[in-house]
Formats: sequence, structure tokens, C-alpha cells
Amino acid sequence: MARFLGWLGGWCARHGRAVLALWVTLAVAAMGGSLVLGSPVSTEVSIPGTDAQRAHDLMRDGFGPGFQPGGTVQLIVYSPDGPLIEEPRKGAVEDAVANIREQEHVKEADSPFRQGGIASNLQIGVITVRLEGHDSSKVAENTQRISAAAEPARDAGLEVVANDSSTPADKEIKTGPSEIIGVICALLVLIFAFGTLTAALVPIFTALVSVATGLGVIGLLGHVMDVPKQAGIMATMIGLGVGIDYALFLLSRYRRLLASGLPVQQAVRGAVSSSGGAVVFAGGTVVIALTALMFAGFPLLATLGWITGISVVMAVLTAITLVPAQLGLLGHGVNALKVPFLGRRPESSGWTALGMWVARRPWRVLVGSVLVLAALAAPALSLKLGTLDDGYGAHGSEPRRAYELMSVGFGPGSTGPLTVVASGRGEVTEAAAERLADRIGDLGGVAHVAEPKLNDAGRAAMIQVIPDYPPSDPRAADLVREIRTFDGDGLEVHVGGEVAALTDAADRLTERTPLVIGVVVLLSALLLLLAFRAPVVAIKAALMNLISLGAAFGALAAVFSFGVGSGLVGMDPPVNASYVQALFFSVPIESYVPLMLFAVLFGLSMDYEVFLLTAVRQAYLKHGDNARAVAEGLGSTGRVITSAALIMVAVFTAFIAYPDSMVKTFGVGLAVAIAVDATLIRGFLVPATMVLLGRANWWCPRWLDRLLPNLSVEGHEEEPAPPVRADRPRVGAGA
Repeated sequence: MARFLGWLGGWCARHGRAVLALWVTLAVAAMGGSLVLGSPVSTEVSIPGTDAQRAHDLMRDGFGPGFQPGGTVQLIVYSPDGPLIEEPRKGAVEDAVANIREQEHVKEADSPFRQGGIASNLQIGVITVRLEGHDSSKVAENTQRISAAAEPARDAGLEVVANDSSTPADKEIKTGPSEIIGVICALLVLIFAFGTLTAALVPIFTALVSVATGLGVIGLLGHVMDVPKQAGIMATMIGLGVGIDYALFLLSRYRRLLASGLPVQQAVRGAVSSSGGAVVFAGGTVVIALTALMFAGFPLLATLGWITGISVVMAVLTAITLVPAQLGLLGHGVNALKVPFLGRRPESSGWTALGMWVARRPWRVLVGSVLVLAALAAPALSLKLGTLDDGYGAHGSEPRRAYELMSVGFGPGSTGPLTVVASGRGEVTEAAAERLADRIGDLGGVAHVAEPKLNDAGRAAMIQVIPDYPPSDPRAADLVREIRTFDGDGLEVHVGGEVAALTDAADRLTERTPLVIGVVVLLSALLLLLAFRAPVVAIKAALMNLISLGAAFGALAAVFSFGVGSGLVGMDPPVNASYVQALFFSVPIESYVPLMLFAVLFGLSMDYEVFLLTAVRQAYLKHGDNARAVAEGLGSTGRVITSAALIMVAVFTAFIAYPDSMVKTFGVGLAVAIAVDATLIRGFLVPATMVLLGRANWWCPRWLDRLLPNLSVEGHEEEPAPPVRADRPRVGAGA
């Protein structure tokens, strides 16, 4: 691998203009194609084999498109000046309904003046619009068009708010403030780390090309498959972080080799043959962790995982090709445009001193680090999982306002109704459906049961149930499970809807989580075993990553489950909350977020482990002194890893300002985990354990050593030798 990467880096450096032009062309073509052709996303969430999915399929097959999930839009009408049933307000609402009925794809538009369409206070009503023949991925677009058709009601002084399945992220994804803030913060860190503007711009440019190409590919994939709406923002978040970091590692090695007196071509080849291998393995661990989500039994997570992995693959490819191309073109000019007061400083003295300090007292450092990390992880035991409904949205957003009006007018359960679908082997009679509706109405926690509807074939009945509880209340999930126990009159009872689907998702993920964790840990450990030919190092690295995950989940629990400053990250509390309530506003975390976060964090944490271990192993192979090798490895990588971690923390923290709650959760978890990983774990815990293990770190049974291929991650054999004389470098030394 080292020989191949060295050849690839040298070739790209010699043909820098061609490689640069190729990548820019790919990025422009991919992004241009996705902008011209569009980037379709899917809002449909299927969980094969679950009861909610069975209910969804019965609704789709038996009741027509107007009753399918995603085929209905609600407009909530609020009259602040008096009852809706009085003129001229009533006439304005009827005009709005007539206008909506003329819109494209509208099959039915029910007036709020029908039975059950007006709240008891007579000031809030619901216009229910059923659609047919529309693209379910364009729910937000269709809703905006239908909402605009209700202008006659707004002209009469009424408030009309659309309630659909779109999120603020659907509407804000093109504005990019979080991305811009993250890039600016990363640029500042790079300028401080390198002291020159030219060197700082190389990783930024590389990451932007990588992210643009990845997003373009993901956008085009939406034309041939279902791409989750979260895929773009997740790919941007992860792609920016790893894209800048991978380029940073190569650039740092190149500048060191250049400073040692090597010619440009040889320095580029040496940087790519050594650090390039670590980049490939680090990226491989991230991709493995993300693709392992296919074992979760949740198609949304599986697709989201491997699509996000596209951005990581692009980051690796640009690092080992575009970076050497830029370095070949810049040569010694990479150190141009020096920034005042940021002159060249010793890179390793402080970190080497820390490594030697740890090596002299490994037991004390080990115990102290474990205690601190245990304290950080302790809140994770109380992590609160649940459904995140629109009541947790940003103040002033349409989903939040619609939630508040529906809750006030029709009860909190109206924001997450249950859809009960009963089917039988033969015909389902109206009497049997009504008896089932009566039984459901007698349950505790049921606020309202609508009249049953039979499908055209008479083989299924649909009953809408309004709980007493909002979707985020765990009692709503308990009600779903209780209704599913009914089996009267030979009917099979299935429960669908948002609450039921999320309940099934939580149950499925709880069942599959141990499998996913086991696959990720084993495959990552196997990759490290192939890289370093050291079983102890591979197992230890996997365990260290699990420890950093504990700290991340502890931070999530503190912020969201205990509400320590959740208002500060943009999770808006109720309107009338006091300052103390706002500061300690508890927010549930969606059940699928921890598993997705585990996969991403495990892969990212492995990046720093790979770079630290390669440096320690390189030093150990030179002189065989384990403690000294640990100190030297920490000294040579400490500043680079710290800079890389600061960049990732800055990028992830910037995304906390993003309007989508899932992105906020990822921003907090990723930022805390990377910060802990690069300081406590890589600076103290890993060096302490490696000093205590001694030669056992690099022990490998002979039979295993014969079986493993020699991949040489850091390319020790391939690293170019220094020139014979500094003033007369050898010609062709990089060949």
C-alpha cells in the first residue's frame, strides 16, 4: 500500500494541473447536475416486518391515495377576534376552501364547518386536504402551494398555518450558515497551526471540493433511489470535518519533510506514502462503522449510513490525490503569506514533555483518567429516549405554531393521531368495525374515536383514534401496544401513524443495537489488526473508542435529558416557561439517534487512534524503547491531532445552530466526543495504557503473523531517506 500510495502521490504532484482540473470539473459537474436536475429526497420511512408498516400497506392498498401517510395536509385556521362560525369570517373560510379545491393534486378539501372540524372554543378550525397523484417527496412544496391558496381567509384577519410532515431542515438546507461558520472557524485554526495563509487554504479548498462532489453525487442518486432528507446535511457535517482533517495530516507531514531538506517531489511522495496509508485506514474505519448500520433492520438508517459514507470516501480520495497535486504546484510556496506573530514554533516539545510525564507515572494517570471519564459518562445511564414532536420546534416556525393551535383546540393527542386498520380473511362488516371502535373508545387514554371507514373491497376498516397524550409522551406508545392486543370478531388489528411507527422503530433498534455494536467493534478491530499486526493494540483501540462514546452520551443526557442548557442550543421551551424552566428544558432524543451517533463517533474516534499508533509504532521500530516511543509518538502527533480535533469541534459546534433537532443532537454529541477523545483519551489514557503494556503492545502470535498481509500503514520501508547533502539533494530521489 505504501509503495502504491507513494507512486500515486508522486504522479499527482507531477501532473498537478491535470489532477486539479479533473477534481474541479467533477465537483462542478456533480453539483451542477444536481442543481439542474434537482435533488429529490424521500420523507417516507418504512420498517419492513413491523405492525405499523402493515397498517401503512393496508391503507395504501385499500383506501386510496388520499388516505395514505403523506397524502394529507392540514391547514389550521385561527380567529383571534371571535368565533369562526360568524360572518364575514365563515364566508372567508369557505372561499379559501373553494380556492384550495381548484389546486393541482387536490382530491378533497373538507371544510372546518363539518362535524368535528371546529374546536369547542369556536375559534380554531381544521381544513383537511387529501391529495392524489402527487410526489410524496414534495410534501413541503405542495403544502406551501395549498397554504397560499387560503389567502382569502388571511385577508379576513384569520391566521392560517400549515401542518405537514416537513421539518425546518427541509426549508433551510440551502442557506448554509452553519457550513460557513464551520469553514471560517476551521480556517482560523489552520492559520494558527501553520502560521501561513497559503498552507491553511489547502485543507479548506480540498474539503470544499470533496463536499461539493459528494453532495452532487448524493443529489443525483435521489433520481434512482430513495435518499433520506437528512442525508445531505449529515454528509456535509461529516465530510467537512474529515475532509479538512485528512488534508491537514498529509500537509503537516509534507511540511516536516520539506523542512528536513527533501526536494518537493520526494517530500510529496514521502508524505502520501506514510500519512496517506493512515488516511486510507482511518477513512475505512468510518465507512465500516457507517455501513454496519445495515444490520439495524431500519432501512432509513442503513441508507443514511452508506450515503453519508460517500462523503468520507470523497474525503479520502481528495486527500491522496488533490492534496499532492496542490503541493506539487505550490512547492515551497506552501509556506508563503506568513501571518504576523504566528511564526514557526517547535511542534513537539510540549507534547513530548507530556508523553514523558505520563510515562513516569502511568498508574496514576490511568486511574485519574478513568475516574474523570466515568464522571463524564455517568449521566448516560439516564439518557431519555422518546419521540420528538413539533412541540419542541423553534418558536415562530409553522410546525410549532400548528402544534400549539391543535393542542389548544383539539387536545394534545390531535397532533399525533393513531390510525387503526382492522382486516380479516373475509368481509369486514360495519357492525364488527363499530364494535372494535367502541372497545377502543373504552380504553383509558383515548380522547376520541372517529367513525370507522370501510375500504372499497370491504375487507378492511380504518379507525382514527385521538389519544389524550402528545406524541412525545411515553403513554401514547403504551396505548399503541394495548390496542394491538385486540383480536375480537376474528379481525387482525394493526396500528399505524407517526407514534406507532416510532414505537416500532424504537423496539426494532433496541433489539438490533447489540448486533450493530458488535459488528462495528469487530470489523474496526480487524482493520486495525491488519494495519498494525498487533492484537492487543487492536482490541485496546476499540475499547478506548467505546470510552469516548460514553462521554458523548453523558453530554447528551446532561443537555437534553436533564435539560442543562438545552435552551442555549436552540431547543425552545414552552412559550410561558420561566427562565429556570427554559434553562433546564428537558428534550427527548429520538430512538435511532444513539445508534447512528455511535457509528459516526466510533469511526471518527478511530481516526486519531490510527495516527497516534502509527507514530508510536514508527518510533518503536527505530529503537525498541516502548516508553520513549510513546512519548515521541505523542510529541510528533499531538499538535496535529489537537488542531484536527479543534477543527472538527468547531465544525460540529457550528451545526448546533441548525434548525433541525436531529442535527443539533449530533452537533452536541460529536463536538463533546471529539474534544474528550483528543485530550483525555489520546493525551493521557492511551499513552498510560501503552506504557503499562510495554512490549505486549506489539506482540503477535507467529501463526497469526504468517496469515496477515503486510499492509504497512505508515510505510516505514517506503519513507524516503534524507538527502546526502542539504545543499545538493539527490536527483530523482523520489522515484
